[in-house]
Amino acid sequence: MSATVDPTSLMRPHAEQEYTHELAVLAAADTRPRPPSWNLSPWAVVTYLLGGTLEDGTVISPKYVGPRRLMEVAVATLATDRALLLLGVPGTAKTWVSEHLSAAISGASTLLVQGTSGTPEEAIRYGWNYARLLAEGPTAGALVPSPVMNAMETGKIARVEELTRIPADVQDALITILSEKTLPVPELGMEVQAAKGFNLIATANDRDRGVNDLSSALRRRFNTVVLPLPASEEDEVAIVARRVEQLGVALELPLVPAAAEEIRRVVTVFRELRSGTTADGRTKLKSPSGTLSTAEAISVVTNGLALSAHFGDGVLRASDVAAGILGTVIKDPVADSVVWNEYLEAVVRERGDWSDFYRACREVTG
Repeated sequence: MSATVDPTSLMRPHAEQEYTHELAVLAAADTRPRPPSWNLSPWAVVTYLLGGTLEDGTVISPKYVGPRRLMEVAVATLATDRALLLLGVPGTAKTWVSEHLSAAISGASTLLVQGTSGTPEEAIRYGWNYARLLAEGPTAGALVPSPVMNAMETGKIARVEELTRIPADVQDALITILSEKTLPVPELGMEVQAAKGFNLIATANDRDRGVNDLSSALRRRFNTVVLPLPASEEDEVAIVARRVEQLGVALELPLVPAAAEEIRRVVTVFRELRSGTTADGRTKLKSPSGTLSTAEAISVVTNGLALSAHFGDGVLRASDVAAGILGTVIKDPVADSVVWNEYLEAVVRERGDWSDFYRACREVTG
């Protein structure tokens, strides 16, 4: 990004752009030992992730709400020669944590390989500028380094998102990189050796279709940290409210305080359907086929705010979130419709203060 670009003008700034001030303040106040090439000490990285108040009174906002020990293990792993695998069901903030870890440690979160079923080996190792390759043959100038190769050369953190979506034979291109910290380039008779500070963060889940299991050889190269869903309703409400507020500022939508009641209601619906029981434990429920993750709750509320801003009175209401919830819950038109209708009649209808939500859901359900 050009230095003249204002991050507030971007729809989605990178972590190191959005939190430049916090990272700079932490770096200035950080007197603890730093691993080679790290911008912050492990303690400061965890403080950046979980939030806190520095000695000079500067407040560091929390980026992740969850067990502190998990973040300590993740950061300690990256200070060793083991790579880090963030594992969890969709919506458990794996990508979010990966980005912020990279931003805090390396000052850059963009050395990224996005895993898909079509990700080629070149995305992990290196490719070629074919025009120069045909004109010059294999030369250093014709070589196109991957984000992983760039991270090795500069001693930074590389990220691989959705590792289990990448074909197994392409995944295994990481084995030599992670075990030997070397990337051979046989066409040039050379190799790239990782500078101190290099490491790799991968994210994966085993719930979605198209998952390719990691080989035992590759899995041994990672230390795995499993990120759980938010433990309590209060935690999940706080996460949704914070992310919706950030998105709302970027999109110039209504302020989040006006949406507090509906945020809590969306979170309650998701948690009850996800767990298969009501919050008071009195009623057993069927769960739909989808994950109903925190990320999806954020999407439902943000979409509702857009509706209220452009087609309503600027206050988030039940009618604004009903359609979004319906689309998120019902992935299987047959089975999930049964689950949703039973939940509406057995739970939502019986809650006197949810009558507006029941009417709104019935209106969009038809």
